[in-house]
Amino acid sequence: MRFLFDLIFSLFSETLKYSIMKTFKIADIMISTGLILFFVFSKCWLHPDHLIKAYFIVGGWQVISMLVHRFMQSFTKSGGTRAIYHWITAISLVTMPIGSVWILYFTAPFMALFYTGLCIYETTKMSERPLAVIK
Repeated sequence: MRFLFDLIFSLFSETLKYSIMKTFKIADIMISTGLILFFVFSKCWLHPDHLIKAYFIVGGWQVISMLVHRFMQSFTKSGGTRAIYHWITAISLVTMPIGSVWILYFTAPFMALFYTGLCIYETTKMSERPLAVIK
């Protein structure tokens, strides 16, 4: 009886985790896209201090999103695109105080667009494939 209960609970928790992550991913795409579009159309490139704020706001949201993905273990298998991106971002954040800020100044927009595209790809993958394949 205990084995049956554990099996049912495990299936329920995986299904619940899947639906929560799918909802989060859709919200993540909307928030990331909205922030990027807002800052592009707000003419923040005319004011360098606004551009830095935009980098920190968009980047901050994407770091929160990365932490949620890591905590929920969604699309974070070793060697996967998301895992590699997590390492690149972690290295970038850790090396900011010693001078990688100027590198991030030029690469951050591309990183933000890549991350948003990655989330879109993963969301479509979640819609197309069964749960067993996603893990």
